[in-house]
Amino acid sequence: MTQDEVLQLFEADSALLNGHFLLTSGLHSPQYLQCALVLQYPRHASALCDELASHFNRERLDLVIAPAIGGIIVAQEAARSLGVRAIFAERENGALKLRRGFRIGPGERALVVEDVVTTGGSTRETMDVVRQHGGIVVGAGSIIDRSGGKVDLGVTQAALATLTIQTYTPEECPLCKSGSTPVKPGSRS
Repeated sequence: MTQDEVLQLFEADSALLNGHFLLTSGLHSPQYLQCALVLQYPRHASALCDELASHFNRERLDLVIAPAIGGIIVAQEAARSLGVRAIFAERENGALKLRRGFRIGPGERALVVEDVVTTGGSTRETMDVVRQHGGIVVGAGSIIDRSGGKVDLGVTQAALATLTIQTYTPEECPLCKSGSTPVKPGSRS
């Protein structure tokens, strides 16, 4: 699956949005990729995550983990493709943690996945969760890397599409300066 084919899915599902958005990272952007609109179709989720998993199919893995909520489907489908279990970390008092009885054993090898990476913050937090439980982070993958490939997570990385999409701090945002108010379509409140 090429980057153009990935982006065609986003365009066909009206998942590449233009406007004024408040991202999970706290940054503002004139564009937003709403992966949920693409992943709602199991055939798209399967195709995208099979392709993402293919970048790691030579690794010995025990599990795939993602931050909730955007990465849950990505983790489930990538894990299915790789033949390992899927878990997710979720926020409790502002920090990502394992809940719902999920466990990572010492030495277990994990792939961390996300739907969209902007700064890598949620991916890094999820990597920290793996390490706090004695696991080993083997790699990190995402459907979209909107940093233009600038995010370095210190492990093998793969993204199906790498884009350079402008982001601004709230103080520097020209959209705010023009009187526009950002909307928050993401999952972190």
